[in-house]
Amino acid sequence: MLSLDEQNRLREIYRRQHPGWQPATECYAALVREHLQPHGRVLDLGCGRGGLVEQLDHPLAQIVGIDPDLASLREHRLPLPRAQATSAHLPLASRSIDVAFASWLLEHLAEPWRDFAELARVLQPGGVFVFITPNRRHPLALLNRLLGRAGQGQRWLVSRLYGRSGEDTFPTAYRANSPQTLAALAAAHGLRLERLETIEDPTYLAFTPALFRLAQRLGERLPPERRLHLVGVLQAKRSL
Repeated sequence: MLSLDEQNRLREIYRRQHPGWQPATECYAALVREHLQPHGRVLDLGCGRGGLVEQLDHPLAQIVGIDPDLASLREHRLPLPRAQATSAHLPLASRSIDVAFASWLLEHLAEPWRDFAELARVLQPGGVFVFITPNRRHPLALLNRLLGRAGQGQRWLVSRLYGRSGEDTFPTAYRANSPQTLAALAAAHGLRLERLETIEDPTYLAFTPALFRLAQRLGERLPPERRLHLVGVLQAKRSL
């Protein structure tokens, strides 16, 4: 596996070859910051031990982290309010959140209509949910689904390629991971798909230079609706 420095070097090469391109994670972070207001109440869904929340210049007292994994919550790197729960059962008052965001969460939702209903409940009128998630129509997502059906195959691959422990690898369902599905789920719960970007990134498979080149050629042949990452914004309806 390539070092992080080498992967970043390849990312910069790709950026120079494709002017205007930004990694999905940068687009996602920019969208979250764009919607933050000084007194806004923020929800980090699937907060884990940290992540994007550590990069935000926002009062910690106005941010709440939610995660089902108690160990991750105990090891969180910031002293922000947090609770053990899932996005399908949020321990929050209705209309109490201005901005919610989730990194790599939607692909794990087994019954996403429950989670979207809860999001619609806790968001203020005009509030937003910003997300980044894999596109189920990308070949890599198809491979991941096949490995998931094979039981330990998915955990083994993630461990070998990303150095992540099996305990931090969760089952994927990909039931809220296409533009069409996201739009339908949003509409069914009084939300609007305000923005959706599909973003390719061959460095996601940059474990060797050869794999990077292969991923780059694959990405150039895929239509936009099948690009690797989905980054978007759902907005709750505003009060009349």
